[in-house]
Amino acid sequence: MSEQNNAPEQEVVEPVEQVEVEQEQAQEEVQTELSPEEEIAGLYAELEAAKQTITDQKDSVVRAAADVENIRRRAAQDVEKAHKFALEKFANELLPVIDNLHRAIEFSDKENETLKPVLEGVEMTLKSFEDAVAKFGVETVNPQGEVFNPDFHQAMSIQPSNDVAPNTVLAVMQKGYTLNGRLLRPAMVMVSKAAE
Repeated sequence: MSEQNNAPEQEVVEPVEQVEVEQEQAQEEVQTELSPEEEIAGLYAELEAAKQTITDQKDSVVRAAADVENIRRRAAQDVEKAHKFALEKFANELLPVIDNLHRAIEFSDKENETLKPVLEGVEMTLKSFEDAVAKFGVETVNPQGEVFNPDFHQAMSIQPSNDVAPNTVLAVMQKGYTLNGRLLRPAMVMVSKAAE
């Protein structure tokens, strides 16, 4: 019997709870009903918020696209520089060999008939060596008679002269070299100054 008594009480409790929930929902609906002006104002506020969100997102997309473009451009420049200047260390190691061949020609006895074939061989070796490195972008800086340029020349001494204008290269002690426009080694020069 106790089971029969329990069952009707549960049925009564459930509909009462359902009625209370429905009443609460009806009260919320009544509270949420706004005047048309208030509803329009709320919709305008939501619209403005949505517009601002769209503007912010457009701005972030444009910035992201610009960042990607900058990264791509920098990577392309890095690759180009790597291709251009990959031989820089190797070229620097070859410069003393070229200097020694120049010295051999400069200080050889050009009047000695027995040394002329050797001298011609050294000159041909130097010419082919310079042609070979020139194919890879190594160029000679020989500023004899030019205006002194501190970007490509290193002044070893200054000498007064009336024959040339001040800051003119009088003599080249050692030639300089560039690799694709970048200085490998400055030319060591003697520079003129106004005579006193």
